[in-house]
Amino acid sequence: MKHQETRDFLIALIKDKRDFKIAQEQHWYRIPVKTRRVPKSVIDKSLKHIAFYHPQKFGEDAYRIKWYGEVKNISIARRKELVPDILNDPKANDEYYKIQFHELRARQEPIISYRPRRILFISTTLRHFQQARQINEVFYESPLEEKFWEVMRNEKIDAERQYIEMTKNRTFYLDFALFCKERKIDIECDGDAFHLDEADVKRDKKRNNLLESLGWAVLRFTTEEIQKNPGEVIQQVKKTANRYGGLQDVVDRTLFRYLDEGSPQLKLFEF
Repeated sequence: MKHQETRDFLIALIKDKRDFKIAQEQHWYRIPVKTRRVPKSVIDKSLKHIAFYHPQKFGEDAYRIKWYGEVKNISIARRKELVPDILNDPKANDEYYKIQFHELRARQEPIISYRPRRILFISTTLRHFQQARQINEVFYESPLEEKFWEVMRNEKIDAERQYIEMTKNRTFYLDFALFCKERKIDIECDGDAFHLDEADVKRDKKRNNLLESLGWAVLRFTTEEIQKNPGEVIQQVKKTANRYGGLQDVVDRTLFRYLDEGSPQLKLFEF
């Protein structure tokens, strides 16, 4: 069994140029305490590095991760202490995690998201950050997902990892997202710790129905299926992608390609 690395590197959304200026000049970043998805490494203060993802507002620098810094302190502060220049701020007393870091450094080559996508936080490792060239290579998830991602890459199945699909009332986090000519595909790796009892099955069915109403096809694979029959799983993914018109090119999104449906000769997964 491979040793699990510690996810003590955080990639965070920097929402606008004002916040990025604070990060560059004052060397801190804030996360609302009441945010539902505060990274564990922030809560327990094990975070060692932080980097920033630039959204559409950054123009030519959008959808890239370039700047990062070494964390030196994490504390809790009120909004009025962090941004005192906002008058009559209704959120003045809200609490935030204040992440302080040393001067930001720039990667020689930024990590690029070829597909414009939403990102809030990515908890990963320094090694993944250093080795990644595009955004899907920076994620570090469960051993099952990591192995499945490795096989998909080897089979040239271009997927978006941990893709966010948002509606007015709901946010979905997809393990793997494929974009085909006629439909999008959500691939879920159902680990042993979840999806087993009746309540989990009902929740997954409701989730599937909602995603399908938004134009997604959903494929779910259990740990046993992925471990014991990885070739059959990949073949099913390929057939589904081809059924929906082929896989979209990640760079030129006007192009689609069909996948070789031959089942790869894969051994049982070992962790």
